[in-house]
Amino acid sequence: MLNIVLFGPPGAGKGTQSQKLIEKYKLQHISTGDLLRAEIAEKTDLGLSAQKYLDNGILVPDEVVIGMVKNKIEKHKTGGGFIFDGFPRTVPQAGALEQTCTIAGITINGMIALAVDEEELTKRIILRGKTSGRTDDQDPVLIMQRLAEYRQKTAPVADYYAKKNKYYEVDGMGTVDEVFASISKIIDAF
Repeated sequence: MLNIVLFGPPGAGKGTQSQKLIEKYKLQHISTGDLLRAEIAEKTDLGLSAQKYLDNGILVPDEVVIGMVKNKIEKHKTGGGFIFDGFPRTVPQAGALEQTCTIAGITINGMIALAVDEEELTKRIILRGKTSGRTDDQDPVLIMQRLAEYRQKTAPVADYYAKKNKYYEVDGMGTVDEVFASISKIIDAF
């Protein structure tokens, strides 16, 4: 099984690259954002609770996210592997993911981090907000808050994987195809 964590700040291109990687490597996609948006669309209790956090640019609590990811892994652990898109977002989530994978008999091959400067991230998020309908993509104050939240709570996850010699950084400033080629080169080496 090939199991990859695709990492980077909001607007780095994780969703775009994930789709290309899913097609090429036949991976099961785990995007906490997609899982949460599905819950919100269905107006479940979890979705309504998550919406309050998202509307304020705050990460949804770990226990909620981890539970959703565990369920997804259990349902699909016999496939070709997983691409974790935007998860884990905190060091405790990284530890919980490792524990979940161990129980499921799978291993994370590596984390691939997309490096993009904040000015470009802001432009990308605002552009995405014109079509996404997401309130947190349209408000510059919320965008800045999300990026600050990323730096404070999520960026340390890179160190978690670096200590395990599973961290790989890719320049995310290129074209979609250039970034994809760089990611594919790393994955093919696994």
